[in-house]
Amino acid sequence: MPILRVLGIALVGACTFSLLHIPIPWMLGPLVFVLVSQFFIRELKWPKPFRNIGLIIVGITIGEAFVVELFVQPEIWELSIYLLGLNIALLCFSFCMSYVMRKWTGQSFMNSVVCSIPGGLSHIVTFAEEQKNIDLAVVTYFHVVRVLAVVIVIPFMISPHSVAAAPIPWQLEQLPALVVLIVCSALFVPIARKLHMPTPQILGPVLFVIALKVFHIELPLLPTNLQQLAQLLIGAYIGLLLKPPMLKLSPRLLAAGVVSAAVLLLATYSGALLLMQQLDFSFATAFLSTAPGGLDQMGILAAAVGANISLVTLFQLVRILFIFFVAMPIVQQLNRKYT
Repeated sequence: MPILRVLGIALVGACTFSLLHIPIPWMLGPLVFVLVSQFFIRELKWPKPFRNIGLIIVGITIGEAFVVELFVQPEIWELSIYLLGLNIALLCFSFCMSYVMRKWTGQSFMNSVVCSIPGGLSHIVTFAEEQKNIDLAVVTYFHVVRVLAVVIVIPFMISPHSVAAAPIPWQLEQLPALVVLIVCSALFVPIARKLHMPTPQILGPVLFVIALKVFHIELPLLPTNLQQLAQLLIGAYIGLLLKPPMLKLSPRLLAAGVVSAAVLLLATYSGALLLMQQLDFSFATAFLSTAPGGLDQMGILAAAVGANISLVTLFQLVRILFIFFVAMPIVQQLNRKYT
């Protein structure tokens, strides 16, 4: 029953947002309706495997839209400079923001740093669980607020600049190939996990589908309804992230979480303007490339608004890897120093 309640609420939210012509209705509708409902309905549950199914579908969508020829273009070297430069700038900005937050809220050094780094939610929370002198509740709240801000605010900012993709209908003759593609993509998730890839549920399918494209294997297109189902599965999961007990934190911490998310969005918006000016990116592509969201959320938005999925995926993937292999080791060293 708790799962069926969430499913019903998510469907009502998706249909309502569709009727109101709100951007990305099949993700934002379930997210908002489930988020609000849990403050009035106690028993709500959405299994993590449901979200993982959605991520696999999104991974296939990203892989099918990825342009492999991007890596052989002469502009790739110029692009690499901006990839590296923006990530270093974002990391330095995050450390500065953590210093301000520490002074404002009185949190420990490590709490402030981990709350400010815009990594993936699951990776940051897992990292916080393994460290000493870190308040897991505060870290979770800050990153949940950031995810909600990114997923809710960005669609409204990029919607006026978006290009609606043509709907893809179901084709019965391609159904067997579609089932095989989804199953094989799912089998690559544990492989990606064993290789310690960040967000393996989405990177495994992405790399598998790209590999098939390299060998010029014809792939069935995912129907629009299936992509909408993936958005619903992920949106309902995100909606349940902000638990009512999190709001029992001090008013200053609650405000700091919202302010830090807003400041981070403004900072990445500046990076988007730079990409638009220097590399002639569209606004949707530039903002989704620099936004402090995860590869899954930005991939969904890029596919929905007609942005360049290849560039968005490349920028988000490099940022995740940069934080995973550069920022996190630095934070661990600082944690040992200040413990």
